[in-house]
Amino acid sequence: MTSPSSIALTGFITWALLLLVLMEVIRAQLVLRGKVAANGFTPDNAALSPFMQRLARAHANCVESLPVFGGLLLVAIATGRSSITDLLAYLFLGSRVFQSLVHLASPSPAAVTIRFTAFTVQMAIGLYWAFMLLASV
Repeated sequence: MTSPSSIALTGFITWALLLLVLMEVIRAQLVLRGKVAANGFTPDNAALSPFMQRLARAHANCVESLPVFGGLLLVAIATGRSSITDLLAYLFLGSRVFQSLVHLASPSPAAVTIRFTAFTVQMAIGLYWAFMLLASV
C-alpha cells in the first residue's frame, strides 16, 4: 500500500531531479548555441543569468535538505510508523515545491520572506516528525 509519506518522499526526490533536469537542459542549449563552453559552468552558475543562479540554488536547497526531511520520511516508512508522517506529508511536499518556485520567480525581499516562511513550515513539520518518531520508539 502506498502511503502519503512514500508519495511525498518520491515527490521530493522527483522535484529535485526535475530542477536538475531543467538546469541541464538550459546548460545544454547554452553549449549548443556556443554561448558557454562545455567546461565553462560552475556549480552555482555564477557566470550565468540571475535565473540560472537561482535555479542552481533552488536545486541545492533541495539536495541539502533531502537527507534530513527525506530521512525522517524514510525512517517512518521503514519502521512502519508512517502514520506519524502521513498527516503532514503532502503539506511538507507542497511547501518544498512552493519554496523552490518562489525562489525561481524572484529575489525580491518579499519573495525571500515568502520563501523563508515556506521553509519554516518544513522545519516545523520536520521537528514534529522527529520528536514523534523518537517518542514512539
